[in-house]
Amino acid sequence: DKLMEAKETGNQGSTIRNFLLVLSGKGGVGKSTVTSQLAIQLVLQGFKVGLLDIDLCGPSIPYLLGLESKEVHSSSQGWLPIHPDHPQFRSLEVMSLGFLLKSRNDAVAWRGPKKSSMIKQFLTDVVWGDLDYLIVDTPPGTSDEHISITEHLLNVFHTKPKAVIVTTPQAVSLVDVQKEINFCKKIGLDILGVVENMSGYVCPNCTECSQIFGSGGGAALAASEEVPFLGSIPIDPKLTSYLSESKNFFEVHSQPSPSLATLQKFAANLKLQHEKADSVEATASGQ
Repeated sequence: DKLMEAKETGNQGSTIRNFLLVLSGKGGVGKSTVTSQLAIQLVLQGFKVGLLDIDLCGPSIPYLLGLESKEVHSSSQGWLPIHPDHPQFRSLEVMSLGFLLKSRNDAVAWRGPKKSSMIKQFLTDVVWGDLDYLIVDTPPGTSDEHISITEHLLNVFHTKPKAVIVTTPQAVSLVDVQKEINFCKKIGLDILGVVENMSGYVCPNCTECSQIFGSGGGAALAASEEVPFLGSIPIDPKLTSYLSESKNFFEVHSQPSPSLATLQKFAANLKLQHEKADSVEATASGQ
């Protein structure tokens, strides 16, 4: 089985300083889009970033980054992650089950143990090298994959990741995000913050933002749960078209845009919250 060929190496050659899990309580909230654009923005800030897609039944990161034609190769140390061709993004490393499937339309019908084994291989058998961030795009909800990635990170890298939760303004999404927050608390995951996606619609002609789904729900939920609110990202037709054409939103979008400004602010806020969390941990461990 091609998906299980690599031998377990323990990944002794990889040094990863920060682990982020991007979570959502419900599917269809744009979690993978937020994840991919966050990774791009961190790379543009000068960081070395790994992007791991563990949404095994719906891996969309290769498509969103225009990497579907790439194939995973092996070395004596393990699987080699995929790099974008553009020299500006050579410090981005990507791994996804999507690279190992013959077609985007192939269905993955795996039970929990095989999913857990695949996630472990992505951590132990991929030569991640030296990274500032490993960002993990997870499936929606609270399932085997979330527990597996947390346990394997503890076993392989001896660290717990931190969580970023994506929601939309609608009440039904906020209810599910409440469950996601409770899940994080139950398994001991620190939450760096909540980001509200699809918060308004940006007119492609005048860039005015209309609140078609309402607004403020993500911020109110974050306040009630006493977790940071990282920002609101509106629906932007330009972002949608660039992603469908596998273009880099930050590179080709030269005109002012609420989405562009919000995504940049979101990445900056996330970095700040991560630094604060690390500082608190360092202070606590020194006492």
